[in-house]
Amino acid sequence: MRILMLSWEYPPRIVGGISRVVHGLAQKLGAQGCDVHVITCWEMGTREFERDENVNVHRLHSYDVTPNNFVDWVLHLNFAIVEHATRLINETGKFDIIHAHDWLVAFAARVLKHAYSTPLVATIHATEHGRNWGIHNDTQRYINNVEWWLAFEAWRLIVNSEYMKNEVMSVFKIPNDKIDVIPNGVDLDKFKGYEKDMEFRRKFARDNEKIVFFVGRLVNEKGVHVLIDALPKVSQFYNDVKFVIAGKGPQLDHLKWKAESMGVAHKVYFTGYISDEELLKLYKCVDIAVFPSLYEPFGIVALEGMVANVPVVVSDTGGLGEIVEHGVDGMKSYTGNANSLADSILEILHNPDKAEKMKKKALEKVNSIYNWDKVTERTLNVYKAILDESKQVKWGSPILREEVGKLN
Repeated sequence: MRILMLSWEYPPRIVGGISRVVHGLAQKLGAQGCDVHVITCWEMGTREFERDENVNVHRLHSYDVTPNNFVDWVLHLNFAIVEHATRLINETGKFDIIHAHDWLVAFAARVLKHAYSTPLVATIHATEHGRNWGIHNDTQRYINNVEWWLAFEAWRLIVNSEYMKNEVMSVFKIPNDKIDVIPNGVDLDKFKGYEKDMEFRRKFARDNEKIVFFVGRLVNEKGVHVLIDALPKVSQFYNDVKFVIAGKGPQLDHLKWKAESMGVAHKVYFTGYISDEELLKLYKCVDIAVFPSLYEPFGIVALEGMVANVPVVVSDTGGLGEIVEHGVDGMKSYTGNANSLADSILEILHNPDKAEKMKKKALEKVNSIYNWDKVTERTLNVYKAILDESKQVKWGSPILREEVGKLN
């Protein structure tokens, strides 16, 4: 099966969670014998084409015309994708499936679908409505409309949680039977070969301090401000603690100011940007991983914490709430509630035996549900069903077919 994946991010370009998901799925599909091509955005230091293990990766420059804004840049990228994909198809043949990831590649996906009569699958990783708790301005309205358009054009939609399925059905009025819920996978060997490195750990905390760890984009929806609000209560009942916050984003300066103004800056370490290598090493040094998101369609970072054998605390929202069973394989807190978040962190700090049991259960869950082999198998089943259905359909415009028939 030939599969064309379209995504605006692919490693080493990592903006959010889409990059790792596309990489993991594409690699497993390739390993199972599929001919997978990923068309994505060029990143500094990368080649325009490379064979990345089991995947053919095409990295494109957006058109060399200065865009007025981000939306214009996205359109330029889509034009470049169509141009490159057209050459690729003309030279190597049609694809069986086009798989588009989120609205940023919607225009290219639709053009290629109709130009080559190829079934389109779309994965909606998040929605503009969900990220912003509604639609409040023209840019958000535009993105929301493009998301709906992509959902409408797709033969089937894939979402990563029941929460996202309900959101897509509600926001875009998509029927239940058009949507497949397939969770994201996680690399079970991600931390193989990594052990706790005390010298590395001392860059972030003293030996006697427990590390409470967050990693992610520093934006409002990730709830890092709630984590900082929880710090006074946590340190009141467990003094030897250090909050390590890894990542960058528009809220970094505000969060630093917040910690200073609350008088807890000495208890918080902001790493800023952190490389993948450093992140893997750091995960093996931390004592708790906390993800206090206000909006989170899935929450792959929680799975990574589980694979790293670290007890996790998550807010009970979106896909995060589906991943963790409270008190069994992790702890939950009420969304946006610093007091509840502090209680869940303290529960782990004060009960190391319980933490060990939760870590064991978490690993069992990840192995049984969230491994890439099972996720890929379910995705392939969707592809195969679509191909069977598409054989029963006449492609193209009925009006155009009628006009061509008259000419003949």
